[in-house]
Amino acid sequence: MNNQFSGRPPRILTSEERKARDAERRADAEQAMREREVTQKAFHDNFERLRAERRAREASGPPK
Repeated sequence: MNNQFSGRPPRILTSEERKARDAERRADAEQAMREREVTQKAFHDNFERLRAERRAREASGPPK
């Protein structure tokens, strides 16, 4: 069996292209982390709000 791939060989990037690619990847990763932090904060805030509402209901006594 032949393990070589058919087609053209991989393109070798110049130093500037590598730096640009790495900067773009870094920016994408930072954006993803910011979005995740916003999502996590919204989830946490909603969770705490719901917890407070449940505790208030429980403190008011059993339902009538």
